[in-house]
Amino acid sequence: MISMDPLILVLIGMCGVAGVGLYGLLASRNLIKIIVALQILAKSAVLALVAAGSASGKINLSQSLAITVIVVDTVVAAVGLALGVQVRKHFGSLDVSNLSSLRR
Repeated sequence: MISMDPLILVLIGMCGVAGVGLYGLLASRNLIKIIVALQILAKSAVLALVAAGSASGKINLSQSLAITVIVVDTVVAAVGLALGVQVRKHFGSLDVSNLSSLRR
């Protein structure tokens, strides 16, 4: 049986999560789905930060940076969802192509 380094496994998982987030970002036109895809991409960045900190021996620094990314990502998600609510009220739809009519 082949044994793999835990860091390699985390990097493979991070690439998988980033792939899922990129696919969701590119495949969807719904504003809520785009926000969820951005959340998934941010979680892959957190995994990468923790993996890099573990590899370099500075796990405390990477964990504090990861917590900062999580907090900022939560604020971005809240603002995005509030924007989604306003878009839904104004246009009646969450389709991103409807936002192009804002350029008057």
